Amino acid sequence: MSKPMDKPTSGDFTKTAGWMDWYTGPSKPTFQLPAGAVDAHCHVFGPGAEFPYAPERKYTPCDASKHELYALRDHLGFARNVVVQATCHGADNRAMVDACLSSGGKARGVATVKRSISDEELQALHDAGVRGVRFNFVKRLVDFTPKDELMEIAGRIAKLGWHVVIYFEAVDLPELWDFFTALPTTVVVDHMGRPDVSLPVDGPQFALFQKFMREHSNVWSKVSCPERLSVTGPKALNGEQNAYTDVIPFAKRIVEQFPDRVLWGTDWPHPNLKDHMPDDGLLVDFIPHIAPTAELQQKLLVTNPMKLYWPEEV
Repeated sequence: MSKPMDKPTSGDFTKTAGWMDWYTGPSKPTFQLPAGAVDAHCHVFGPGAEFPYAPERKYTPCDASKHELYALRDHLGFARNVVVQATCHGADNRAMVDACLSSGGKARGVATVKRSISDEELQALHDAGVRGVRFNFVKRLVDFTPKDELMEIAGRIAKLGWHVVIYFEAVDLPELWDFFTALPTTVVVDHMGRPDVSLPVDGPQFALFQKFMREHSNVWSKVSCPERLSVTGPKALNGEQNAYTDVIPFAKRIVEQFPDRVLWGTDWPHPNLKDHMPDDGLLVDFIPHIAPTAELQQKLLVTNPMKLYWPEEV
């Protein structure tokens, strides 16, 4: 029996069993975001009736429209968004592009493209506000794309001044190292490469990620998604002001070591969470724990994302 609070999936789609819907009525953050702050990692899902989910998708979400995304932006106190193509839409970027075009210049996009895309189609994406492509190496989310195809795409988007966003898990960094370090663009890592935060922050796994950033000045990192990485919590629910304490040392270290190459985003509407659905207001309250000074907060939330996504305004 479905609960009346369940969020719908429109069109001819059935939500994945056990799907966790995004949080209704998030709190107002206690932390006041700096003026011009950018939510540099979020998504839209459909709505399925308007923007169908991809046949090859690994999950079917509840709808999460641009209207709901931008209402959340205003509620939390962000000025802008970077809308990242969700894997449930495959390489059909229409929902993401529509969100960008509807934003009055306040959103930029990250697309998923195939080798077959034409130069005209790439230019149309650029005109809509797309500034990057995402390469996903998380095997449970996507089928693997051959590296020669990805490298060819990277070479083509480099000419547009775009960057590559890479999503992978920490255990896979050694085997992906040579490919990542050969990319001809700025490279943005999603969620610090998903470190295992039950391991020591000074251990070899996280040391390798820091080496990756230290030796390659074109590599940036999002210090987002503590709700995905946390093992011991506590969770961003019920007014918790000290959520995800086990993730803090990892994210704080990246922010302090590489202050000019970090980004932060809500990851709304939080695809594929299995454990809990965080209150987005409390997620914003995580930020000062990892970027403790006004200077670091300004770089993380304003200076860096503007430089990457709105360079013409900087």
